[in-house]
Parts: sequence; structure tokens; C-alpha cells
Amino acid sequence: MPPLPRSFYDRDTIVVARELLGKHLVHVTPTGARRGRIVEVEAYLGPHDLAAHSSKGLTDRTRIMFEPPGYAYVYLIYGMHHCMNVVTEPAGCGAAVLLRALEPLPPLAARTNGPGLLCSAMGIDRRLNGHDLLSPDFFIIDPGMEEKFKIVRRPRIGVAYAKHWAKRLLRFYIKDNPHVSQP
Repeated sequence: MPPLPRSFYDRDTIVVARELLGKHLVHVTPTGARRGRIVEVEAYLGPHDLAAHSSKGLTDRTRIMFEPPGYAYVYLIYGMHHCMNVVTEPAGCGAAVLLRALEPLPPLAARTNGPGLLCSAMGIDRRLNGHDLLSPDFFIIDPGMEEKFKIVRRPRIGVAYAKHWAKRLLRFYIKDNPHVSQP
């Protein structure tokens, strides 16, 4: 299956976030392919969103968020956990979707219910920052299944510092999925 096209990411961030649910993240490494079904995401809407890294402006860390859509924004938090975002909307917008949880697909058997666990299990680190998600070794696909599920909306996690943005319902997950980080 081919990777999702750039046009998939070049849309409203909330739409992309919701439509990423059920898609599969694939990372092909020398030891084999790792794959997981995306079950939880958070939308970060750009520099006006006080919870978004881009709210600090264009920096070395956030540069990729201002690049064209369909690239991976990978960063380190607490000096030890990697987190992966998918850049959305046209270049210059500073918007992205954080991948919060995956449902591991065989042969992947590690825990993936949280952004740090997700990255650890999938072999994602800063070397993939700025990686084109249309590449043959790190990409997102539509598995082509007409799957029905309910989407739950909740506030994002860990953004209390973001004032009124902390309460916005910008976290989306598949209802009753056991791999969601926090129901």
C-alpha cells in the first residue's frame, strides 16, 4: 500500500487528526518492519495555540513545524522520551498532530499507549525529525478497511500551562480501544 499523499496532510489540522485514527504507522528498519494502528492523537493548531511548540515562534526546534505538510516532527521531552508529530497545513502554519497511542500490530508486541512508549516501540528518535512521511521506510498508510468506530474528544494531556487552550477538545481517540493512553 502506498503512503498517504501529501494532500492528506495539507488540510485543516483537526480534520487530519480525526482522519489519522485507524491509519497505520509503518517504520521499516534493518531488523524488519514495525507497524501500529493509530488510536489516539492530539491537534496543535499553530502559533496562536499556546500549547503548540510553534507558539514560541520559529526556532531550531520548531523549524520543521513551519515546513510543508507530511513531514515528521520528532522531539525529546524530559531529556529521555521522544514524541512524534505529523506536520499539517501549508508551509508557514506551524501546525501538527501528535501521535499519542498505537494499537501494536504483529510482530510488534511492545506497549504503545503514550507518545514516549509509541516512539520507543516503533524505533522513532530525533534522527527521524524532518523525515518525509512519503518515503519508503517511514510512512502512514490507509489499510483500506471500511472500519466503523466512535471518536471521543477530550482536552489534550499535559498542557495546563496553555491557559484557555488547555481546555480545548483537541485530543481524539477511538472509543473503547484498550491501547489509548488515558480514556
